[in-house]
Amino acid sequence: MKKMLILSTALVATGFAASAQEVVVVSWGGAYEASQVEAYNKPFTEKTGIKVTMVAADNPASPLKAQVEAGNVTADVFDIEVSDAIRLCDEGALVEIDPAILPPAPDGTPAIDDFVDGALRDCAVANIVWGTVIAYDTTKFPNGQPMTAADFFDLEGFPGKRGLPKNAKRTLYLALIADGVPAAEIYDVLGTDEGVARAFAKLDTIKDSVVWWEAGAQPPQLLADGEVTMSTVYNGRIFDAIVAEGKPFDIVWDGQYMDLDMFAIPKNSPNPEAAMEYLKFATDTERLAGQASYISYGPARKSSAALVGKYKDGVTDMAPHMPTNPENMQNAVLDDPEFWADHDVELNELFNAWLAG
Repeated sequence: MKKMLILSTALVATGFAASAQEVVVVSWGGAYEASQVEAYNKPFTEKTGIKVTMVAADNPASPLKAQVEAGNVTADVFDIEVSDAIRLCDEGALVEIDPAILPPAPDGTPAIDDFVDGALRDCAVANIVWGTVIAYDTTKFPNGQPMTAADFFDLEGFPGKRGLPKNAKRTLYLALIADGVPAAEIYDVLGTDEGVARAFAKLDTIKDSVVWWEAGAQPPQLLADGEVTMSTVYNGRIFDAIVAEGKPFDIVWDGQYMDLDMFAIPKNSPNPEAAMEYLKFATDTERLAGQASYISYGPARKSSAALVGKYKDGVTDMAPHMPTNPENMQNAVLDDPEFWADHDVELNELFNAWLAG
C-alpha cells in the first residue's frame, strides 16, 4: 500500500476532480488493488467507456472522512471495512444504497438474498471476505512447523521476531485465542476488564520481540527480509508472496480473523452516477468470482462460489486458499462491527498506552 497522506495531499493540492467519464476508486494497493483492476476496472471500462483511476491508501476510510469533512471530495468510490462503513454512514458521510438496484444472481435470486450475511449495509456493499492469518518462513523452523495461534507466542519452541499490526483490533483477539479462549467467546471475554487484562498479559510475553507493522505490504516484506520469522498478515497478501513470488512461506489458519471489505460512495462525490454504476458492476456475481482468479479473497456473493476456479497461473486451485474454506474456518473469529463501534476508541487508547509503557 502506498502512503495515504502523500497521495491524498497530492490530490487536494492539484485540485483533482474526475471528469464525467472517469471514476476514482480509493483502495488498499498491492496485490489486492491489482486484482480489482483486472476483475472490475478493465471490464467496466470496456463495457461503459468510463475510465477508472485507482488511488492507494493505508486505510481508505481515513481520506474518505477527511475529504468529506473538508468539503473537498476528490474520489468517487472507497473500499472500506465494515465498522468504518457503519460509522461513516451514521455520520452522514455516505450515500445510501438500496439493495434492489444491485444486479440479481444469474438464476434470478435477488441481491439481498445472494450476498453473505453482513455484506449489505445501509451505505455500503461488500465485495470480499478476507482473513488476517499467521504466516511464517518455513526455512526458519527445521525441527517442526508452527500449527496454532499458541505457537505464535512460543518464542522458545519457535524462535525469532514476530510481526503484529499496530492496533487493538487485530492483536487482542489473537492473544486471547493463543491463551485458550474459543473463537466463539472472544467478544464476550474482550468486553470485560478481566478479558482485556488477560489479552495484554499474553501480549506481554512477546512484546520485546515484536516488530509492529501498519500497512498490508509490510508483513510479507518483513518475512522476506528475515526481520521476523512469523507475522500476522492479510491472507491475500501472503498468498501472492507464496504462489506468485515463490516465497518459502506457509499459513497457520488457526484463529484467523475474518472480515469484509465494502464499496461505499461519499456524499458529494464528483461523479455519483458513474460511481453507482461502477459499484453495481463490480459487485455482480461474475466480477466477484473473477477477482478470485487473482487473489485468495472469498467473494461476498453466494452465487459466485461455484464460479471460483483456478488462479491466473491456470494450475493453482483457489478454493483451498480461501478464508471461507470450511477447513480454514474451524477456529475463525468473525468480525463484529457493532462491538468495535462501541469499543474501538477505548481499546485503542489502552493499546497505545500499553505500547508506550
